[in-house]
Amino acid sequence: MTVDKQTSYKLTFEDAVQIHLMTMDGWYQSRIAAHFGANQGRVSEVNTGKLHIGSHEEALRRRYKAA
Repeated sequence: MTVDKQTSYKLTFEDAVQIHLMTMDGWYQSRIAAHFGANQGRVSEVNTGKLHIGSHEEALRRRYKAA
């Protein structure tokens, strides 16, 4: 018996910036994960700064540049 493992989408730095922006807009992590087809744990790692370091600062830069 073989089990096919489906892997989650690997989040890029740009995805991480978008995750931060979506979080700032009030999206739930579960909905963000579904949007990207990724694991909710990876979204949490982005939001806590464990994955794609510097993406939060880039999101803030873009947010205030657009305002």
